[in-house]
This record gives sequence, structure tokens and C-alpha cells, in this order.
Amino acid sequence: MVATIAGALVVVAVGIVGALWFGQRALIYHPDGTAPPPAAAVLPDGRDVVLRTSDGLELGAYHRPPSPGCATTVLVTPGNGGNRGGRAPLARALAEQGFGVLLLDYRGYGGNPGAPTEQGLARDARAARTFLLAEGVAPDALVYLGESLGAAVAAELAAAHPPAALVLRSPFTTLAAAGQAAYGVPVGVLLRDRYPVVDHVAQVRAPTAVVYGTADTIVPADQSREVARTARKAGVDVVEVTVDGGGHNDPEVAQGRALIDALVEVTGRCGT
Repeated sequence: MVATIAGALVVVAVGIVGALWFGQRALIYHPDGTAPPPAAAVLPDGRDVVLRTSDGLELGAYHRPPSPGCATTVLVTPGNGGNRGGRAPLARALAEQGFGVLLLDYRGYGGNPGAPTEQGLARDARAARTFLLAEGVAPDALVYLGESLGAAVAAELAAAHPPAALVLRSPFTTLAAAGQAAYGVPVGVLLRDRYPVVDHVAQVRAPTAVVYGTADTIVPADQSREVARTARKAGVDVVEVTVDGGGHNDPEVAQGRALIDALVEVTGRCGT
């Protein structure tokens, strides 16, 4: 009888672990797979473009070149939800400052083929960078702006392909730490995607801005502060901006003056 109960418990435990292993990406990624509106309808001077990844996918994105007299383009790597249509206000705010903008949608988002994974998102960001270089954007005039999960994507890209400047909005330290904060249990050992943001930030040498809200209930502010501390320890010029009482997706944090001013300041420090 004891052996039967023990065997049943093992089967249940294996089932739970299996469900967590194979189903975890549904908890991490929340894509809106519907096609967003045309770029021209939501972004002045915007156009719809296609990014081609190294594993053969074609991804839709929004692109707006910089205004006359400005050479800088901002590559936006978004968070884990929605699609590029919902981020048009951020693109417009950047465009109002004269910056060029490429608003990426990952695989599985915004009508794009494929399914999101850590490796896949890294390929998608590289495809966006390759597109901009082919459009004539110089590497020293390219700024990465990553939001939340996208901050992890931007940090990894920056470690491999240095930008002029890096802007991280509401970054976590690692996906395991973010998961433990969200669910209250250690989840690191079971994670298939890890996003070690602090490890990548430690390798970045470009001026870096870190922007976050003090009332963020999704990514604790302490994690964003640790990302900023890690950049400083690496000898990087850091612009750290806190939005008192700001939540994870509050407009001031996501696309307001706090974020835009931080980007303007950090790009000024790198001389673009």
C-alpha cells in the first residue's frame, strides 16, 4: 500500500514538472498575434517593413527614418505582451524628438510566424539591427531601447553588438528572479529561457539609462536598481531615472517624459 501511494506521488510529481517544463512559455510570452494597423496609420512618416531572421522567418515591423539633421535611430525591443500597434505612442514620442525608430515585433507577435523563445528573440533583434545597418544607419548612431523582457533582449544584443547607447525600461535581473518575485517560489531550475540580464549588462560599455517605477508590481524596483548598479560596476556612464509611484506599464514609465528624457540624455552623453 505504501509503495502504491509512493508510486502515485512520483507520477503526480513527474506530471507537474512536465507541465511546468512544456507549458512555461505560455506563462512568459503573451503575444497578440493579430495583424496591427499599417504603420502610416499610426506613425507619421512610418512604413511597414520586413525583417529576415537567420533561421528563415520574415517578420513585420514599423520603421520611420530620422528627421533631417538627426542621424540617430532607436531600435525598440518590446516586452512580452501585445504587438507593435499598441506601442505606436512610444514610436511617436521618439519621432517627435527627431529620432528614427524601428519598432520590432518578435516571432509569434503581430501576425508574424514562429513561436517566441529566448534564442528566437535574440535572432529577431539581430535581424532588426541588420535591417537598419542596410538602411544606412551607422552602428555609432544606433540606440537600443528595451522594455521589461525586451530589456533582456536589448542587453544581450548590446553585449554582442555594441550600440551608441542602451536604454533599459523596467529591467529584471534574471528571468528566474522575476519569476520568483511574481509567483513566490523558486523557478530557476525549471526554466528553459533564462535571460541573464545582469550578466549581459556587465559586458556593455555603452552609456546606459535605466528607467523604472517605484510601484512596479511585475518587476520589483530593486531588480531594476541592481541592473543599474551592475552597469556602474562595469564602469559605464549610467542615467538612472525613477518614477515615484509608477507601475510597470504606466504611461509615464512606458512612453512618457521620464523615459524620453532619459533617452535624450544618454544619447547626448554618447555624442550622437
